[in-house]
Amino acid sequence: MVEHVRGLGDHDHVCWQYDGLPEFRVRAAEFLAEGLALGHRACYVASGDMETLVEDLRGIDGVERALREGALHVASLEATYSSGAVIDPVAQVRAYARATEDAVAAGFTGLRVAADATSLVAAPEQVDAFARYEHMIDHHMAARPFSAMCAYDRARLDERTIAQVACMHPNTNTEAIGFRLHGAGDGVTALGGEVDLFTAELFTLALDRADLRPQDGRLVLDATDLTFLDHNSLLHLAGHAAARDATVVLRTEWLGAARLVALLNLDNVHVEQVS
Repeated sequence: MVEHVRGLGDHDHVCWQYDGLPEFRVRAAEFLAEGLALGHRACYVASGDMETLVEDLRGIDGVERALREGALHVASLEATYSSGAVIDPVAQVRAYARATEDAVAAGFTGLRVAADATSLVAAPEQVDAFARYEHMIDHHMAARPFSAMCAYDRARLDERTIAQVACMHPNTNTEAIGFRLHGAGDGVTALGGEVDLFTAELFTLALDRADLRPQDGRLVLDATDLTFLDHNSLLHLAGHAAARDATVVLRTEWLGAARLVALLNLDNVHVEQVS
């Protein structure tokens, strides 16, 4: 859980639900300003024409120079995506991978993006594609100097929609989701928080969208921040691995994990107790 977007690093990925455009603009400006201070190229993506978008960032010191020298870019959502567009997750990741490489080649230390993604998750098919993308981009971020703030307007989206994308982020100001499922680098996926009866359906959806792929027959989950996992969700996780002829490796401090695996007699779930 985060209460602001300051102090985030080169690989951080935060989901921010906001109340009103003024709040979004303030948070985006502080996120991008810190990125510029870190030597990153910064990019602002939101609705509006270019003049309006530049005006949104007037609070950043040296904004005119940053724009002039290519350290700060602005992009209009309307000019970038057609109305009702369903993103291609793979293509979206590739686009940001190229943008990160271009930023580094130009002498910047990385790339930082603040984007209002509200209009990209307005319909169920958009949510499905975007949630898949959110997980894929996490794995990219873990290995490259790319950080992002994905913002969602609480007045235009219902709680369930925001929860579906928020749970795919390592950082969020959304309390209701209970857990986080996100990429952590080296083929490892991180699972944190609490998966219980109230979040089990959301977890099942998130796991299916993450579409975890085994490496050497293993699906490794860094669950050091996991505090609870109910039996139905553990069974679904085991089934996800079995469908891929894989064993789940659950690295966790939660003492209940090993007892639950033994009780359910799950041969393809191995618990690595960490302290």
